[in-house]
Amino acid sequence: QVQLVESGGGLVQAGGSLRLSCAASGSGFSINAMGWYRQGPGKQRELVAIITSGGSSNYVDSVKGRFTISIDNAKNTVYLQMNALKLEDTAVYYCNAVVTRLYTRDYWGQGTQVTVSS
Repeated sequence: QVQLVESGGGLVQAGGSLRLSCAASGSGFSINAMGWYRQGPGKQRELVAIITSGGSSNYVDSVKGRFTISIDNAKNTVYLQMNALKLEDTAVYYCNAVVTRLYTRDYWGQGTQVTVSS
């Protein structure tokens, strides 16, 4: 079993910054990719950013230039640096990891709330 533990959410004013972290723990696994999804009030869950263990990343258009995803393979941890936050970034942010143990599957974190106020 692989567990994902997220941290770093909270309340911030528009224009501010937050940094989310997600650490994967367990045994006998390798990470293929990790990413962040979010689900705002009344909205569907959407992919925010994803990064492979090799460092290739991709972002949803709405966060390009403001958010940066990074990965520390030694710590099995992914980070999401969020700058210039907007009201519409308010959501529950979920960490996702695509992991190979006996087979490949993905795991989800419990979610962390990010609230951007005016």
